[in-house]
Amino acid sequence: MVLPWPSKDLSPNVRLHWSKKAAATATAKQTASLLALQAGWKGVSLPPGRLFLWLDFYQQPHKALPDDDNMLRRFKPYRDGIAQVLGIDDKVFITRHMVHEERRKGGQVVVRITGGPEVAAPQRQEQGNAG
Repeated sequence: MVLPWPSKDLSPNVRLHWSKKAAATATAKQTASLLALQAGWKGVSLPPGRLFLWLDFYQQPHKALPDDDNMLRRFKPYRDGIAQVLGIDDKVFITRHMVHEERRKGGQVVVRITGGPEVAAPQRQEQGNAG
């Protein structure tokens, strides 16, 4: 699924009135929900357990590349909208993201979801290496 570039009003670095930020959040969540419905994601059969949420960010031409952590925060309302359409809690997502050097007109976020037994094994291995 392809989503539009997230609004700058969703950036954790922007300072604006709470009502404007709330409106931007609601718009982004609604946009993701609508596009997920159009993509046929409602009622799709998902594997049990955790799911990888793959995000590829493509900035528009002539704009500076954003920090990857900023993009994750700006993506949060999209994530909520996608989870709502799928009928799941967004905590099942394991997010993997990349901000690409490649530019695309208007900017866009390409979203893929994968899951199944292969998700659990790498997650356990990462936890084992954390200590």
